[in-house]
Amino acid sequence: MTKQPIHTDAAPQAIGTYTQAVKVSGGSTVYLSGQIGLDPATMKMADGIEAQIRRVLDNLQAVALATGGSLDDVVKLNVYLTDLAHFGRVNELMMNYFKQPYPARAAVGVASLPRGALVEMDAVMCLK
Repeated sequence: MTKQPIHTDAAPQAIGTYTQAVKVSGGSTVYLSGQIGLDPATMKMADGIEAQIRRVLDNLQAVALATGGSLDDVVKLNVYLTDLAHFGRVNELMMNYFKQPYPARAAVGVASLPRGALVEMDAVMCLK
């Protein structure tokens, strides 16, 4: 198995020992690393839960595009929230980024996230 790292300046730079995404040999499966609400230009966190959700989805979209795919190719999405009361807002905003059939999804309540983020999402894509 070979792994191809994916990088784009349209999403935040990695803040640890990981790449934005990895395409597995054969080129059809891509694993997108978790994205938080960092603005890629400033590396500052978006203000408030709605802005962070939008920024996370924008960041995931940028990485998906860098793979040669799009969010339409996402088959699994994991959502991590520091407050599950925001789950409804995640659902509402996801409809602006994903079409039916929606990806399989998990939503997990967590105590904290990097850089004080309120939300983080990672994904698995299957390219056509």
